[in-house]
Amino acid sequence: MKQIAQNYKSGELTVLDVPAPACRPGGVLVQSLFSLISTGTEMMKLAEAKMSMVGKARARPDQVRKVLDTVAQQGAVSTYKKVMSRLDSYTPLGYSLCGVIVEVGKGAEEFQVGQLVAAAGNEYALHAEYNWLPVNLCAPVPRGVSPEHAAFATVGSIAMHGVRRAEVQLGDTACVIGLGLVGQLVVRLLVASGVRVIGLDMIDQRCRLAEQAGAVLCAAPADEGMEAARRSVDEISGGRGVDHVFLAAGGSSNGPVEVAARLARDRARVVDIGKTRLDLPWNAYYEKELDVRFSRSYGPGRYDERYELEGIDYPIGYVRWTERRNLECFLDLVARKEIEVETLVSGVFPLADASGVYADLASGSLKAVGVLLEYPARPADTPPRAPDSVIRVGTNPASTVRANPGAPRGASGGRLKIGFVGAGNYASSMLLPHLARLDKAYLAHVATSRSLSAVNAQRRFGFTTASTDADAVFCDASLDAIFIVTRHHTHADLVCRALATGKAVFVEKPLALTRDELARIVEAIARTGNDRLMVGFNRRFAPLLTRLRSRFGPADSSSVMRYLVNAGPLAADSWYRNDALEGSRFAGEGGHFIDTLSWWAASLPEQAYAVSGPEKDDVQVTVRFGNGSSGTITYVTGGNPRYPKETLDVAAGGCSARLDNFAKASLWSGRRQHAIRPRGGQDKGQRAELTQFVEAVVTGAPMPIGVESLLATTQATIAVGESVLSGRAERV
Repeated sequence: MKQIAQNYKSGELTVLDVPAPACRPGGVLVQSLFSLISTGTEMMKLAEAKMSMVGKARARPDQVRKVLDTVAQQGAVSTYKKVMSRLDSYTPLGYSLCGVIVEVGKGAEEFQVGQLVAAAGNEYALHAEYNWLPVNLCAPVPRGVSPEHAAFATVGSIAMHGVRRAEVQLGDTACVIGLGLVGQLVVRLLVASGVRVIGLDMIDQRCRLAEQAGAVLCAAPADEGMEAARRSVDEISGGRGVDHVFLAAGGSSNGPVEVAARLARDRARVVDIGKTRLDLPWNAYYEKELDVRFSRSYGPGRYDERYELEGIDYPIGYVRWTERRNLECFLDLVARKEIEVETLVSGVFPLADASGVYADLASGSLKAVGVLLEYPARPADTPPRAPDSVIRVGTNPASTVRANPGAPRGASGGRLKIGFVGAGNYASSMLLPHLARLDKAYLAHVATSRSLSAVNAQRRFGFTTASTDADAVFCDASLDAIFIVTRHHTHADLVCRALATGKAVFVEKPLALTRDELARIVEAIARTGNDRLMVGFNRRFAPLLTRLRSRFGPADSSSVMRYLVNAGPLAADSWYRNDALEGSRFAGEGGHFIDTLSWWAASLPEQAYAVSGPEKDDVQVTVRFGNGSSGTITYVTGGNPRYPKETLDVAAGGCSARLDNFAKASLWSGRRQHAIRPRGGQDKGQRAELTQFVEAVVTGAPMPIGVESLLATTQATIAVGESVLSGRAERV
């Protein structure tokens, strides 16, 4: 299928051939008819992408701070790889469309094939021929509403939520500053609510358009226009000032917030909808005691993964207007002719011309408010069908091949043909670059849930085939090994399916989140006879740590170990926060540290005792090993973000050792202290781990970590969570 994408590093915008998304549970697969270009948000994103690296940094100081914190914790080289991986990738555009449903996923049976829907979401309602949409980001289009007009529903919901945030009443007065697409819709909604409106914008055409929609007066915020606006405000408000000011403008000028203070009445509400500068003039806002409010996108539910992705609705008795209910309300207003959007359509262009349309918008040669992209329609006599989800290099989209599950096997032809399920930032920065450099590794097939993620991996690392369905990888008979690098809650099921193919399996930690999941994996190994399994416990392969261990002394001497992990706080939008689905933070990451201690002690864990700390994700763990060694893991999230992430101390047999965040190491033996420096910067072992995995599968040698150790480490990690709840030590 075709999709519009932009490379944030170079600024290139293009229409790509990508695999169509698969229909997943909890949503519907939609064939696009029209999608709306946001002449505000999208054009701002395009402008940022064309900036220099310094310009990008100035535009996103919040991201710069995160990068500096990451450098302090993980080193410059690792951070650079992650940043470049994010920048040098195609990113999607679009968030408002109308289309027809071609497939309904499990749990989305309220919809039906052939139904016309409006859809929202900057990760879902993209400028693409097909999109998978979660149920709470879709709304049926009422009879009588054309697809072109329904495509405005998402931007209409943004405007509607802004109006709701102001709590307008009949007879109120308002000023809308910025009469672009959102501002025009705010004007229409206010007029429909019985509010008298004036508008301000630098472009005269926009002012006239808002007046046609019912605004009392619209003018430019210059001397003459401001004088006319003041007179109009005095007239409609009885000299008191407007009740509400809506900031729907963008840019770096502080003019909008200053104008808002001059036109607002005492204790008026100022609602920020756009992305404008907000250096509030203290005296003006204090003297009038202005109420400044923010309007967050389409309404309640936005940025809540449980609502948007899992389909968990908010009870209407507590949250009357969610983002989906806003979509439905806007469409209803259009159907009843109470809101008019036809005059906002400045042009309709075919998808194939998208690059030129964006260029004309950026240059100003196309002066537009609402621009629609039109998609090739399916012939009326053609039954709807799911699109192909696989693209192979040098071919058209093709259907998948089927595998023949069997006993474990090695590589064919001396090279390991690898399939990847998942290719997010970790895989793209920490795994795939190393695999791409290995002569014995051949990257054959990648499958991701998002079309552009698969294409980005294919473009950067040379995968022959890109898919949007994990089944395509599991059914690819040509593969020798399957990598699973997806979200934690999916690992156990995907591992069982991968083992059943008879191929070697590499899964990022954790192997499983519960004992039941782990039992299913053990049963799959026994049933298939395939124990060629590896978990991404990379720390034990770190060159600096292995050198320190080799100098420390015999592995059979019992050791006392202390591992401090300064994990730091999570970002507000991190999927790690969904404990109910993904498990605790320690359940997802703790296996790394237990495995490292087990490797150092050369013994499997037998018992774990844990207590929680002051912060929600903090945990203090004590692990006892079979040979008498013991280790404590202090996992904290409230420390300074620039303090080193990992520190390991070990004592045994008159020796002491210390590892400082894989950047330096020290050994105290006898009367001497030995400093050990890394060769080539901080290295947490991914390269060595992958090299050994590939070599083991190609040659048929034992796996780098035995299955018994993988299972014991996973059991110990699960036991930590059980111990926190029970208050007692738990057997592994």
